[in-house]
Amino acid sequence: MTFVKNKYLISGVILILFAGILFVTDIFTPYIRPITYIFLMGSSKGKDILFFALLGLFLILTQLHKLKIFDKLKSTKKILQILLVLSVILFISEILLEINLRWQLGLDLSTTFISMQPSMSSTSILHTHLLKSIFGGFLTTVIGPLIQSDINTGISLYSYTPQIANLLMVLLIVIFILQVVAIQKRAAVSKIMLCFFSVCLLIGFLDGGLFSTPAAVGLLGTYLVYRNGYYFDFYIGKLLKNDKIVKEANKNQPYYRNKGYSYKRFVFNRLAPYIIVFIFLALRFSVSLLGANPEYYEVNIVDIQDDNLNLTNIPIESVTKENNNITYHVSSAMNEQDVINELKIPLKDKCKYYTVSWNVYSYL
Repeated sequence: MTFVKNKYLISGVILILFAGILFVTDIFTPYIRPITYIFLMGSSKGKDILFFALLGLFLILTQLHKLKIFDKLKSTKKILQILLVLSVILFISEILLEINLRWQLGLDLSTTFISMQPSMSSTSILHTHLLKSIFGGFLTTVIGPLIQSDINTGISLYSYTPQIANLLMVLLIVIFILQVVAIQKRAAVSKIMLCFFSVCLLIGFLDGGLFSTPAAVGLLGTYLVYRNGYYFDFYIGKLLKNDKIVKEANKNQPYYRNKGYSYKRFVFNRLAPYIIVFIFLALRFSVSLLGANPEYYEVNIVDIQDDNLNLTNIPIESVTKENNNITYHVSSAMNEQDVINELKIPLKDKCKYYTVSWNVYSYL
């Protein structure tokens, strides 16, 4: 085995061992959390562990035996095309699951749903955890006693997720296989880039959905490599005077190169990934802004067992009671995430679930 392959394998093993250290201790958390927070959006211990474990796994898999069924594909163009299409289908399916949940419970689309039994787990169209609940259910079955209390598996949402959603995990496995094959066929630079973007994409599926930061990084990053990965390999290979990288880069040239396109059309094709990024971000913020209620938060508590709640830290403007349900109007001066977190302790073991209306303006 060559030295380069050893580097991938050794790096992968080190990253997986590091994930194991994160699992059993918090000693490195203060140092890595500020970094992972940037691309994992509100990074938690569970996401940090998953990130380093998956990144190490991808690096190791780059060196394993390549699947023969893909040997006829000289480039990763078709593989990445299928990967991107299936990823979009999976993300849209997650949104449909969120819509289905709200339709069944008679909830507004622009709300965050928080299940309290057996523990707190939240989900919304903007940041879904329904697929995470399926994965969490699997982990709980396999290694339940080993899962620490500060790792949220989303298991509370599992009962609200239809059984047919389990098929999405099969689709997730297919996407994972395509990621591995695509990574194996790339030159060194885009190989490492795809490893990183693939991990973010998988985490985006499980924790956040289409409008989350890891999903955006993973999906748009994969698309960037699909369109412009050749240039990263070619120019960095030239810079490092590494003929092997340059030679491998030529196997994955973009379709629009050497086609005799006009200068404007060629530049448009080069810039297309960045245009897509802008459109995606515009869509992401448009959905959150259109669904926001900047005047007040509407907090609906369902099937409350004890309405003698200690809510002194929450600026309540009005209260409405109907049967076992309570509706609070909370001042919009409070941050949305703070409202959700402040209700966590008072409502523990006291209700079935509650919802909070969106207010993206509170983050500005």
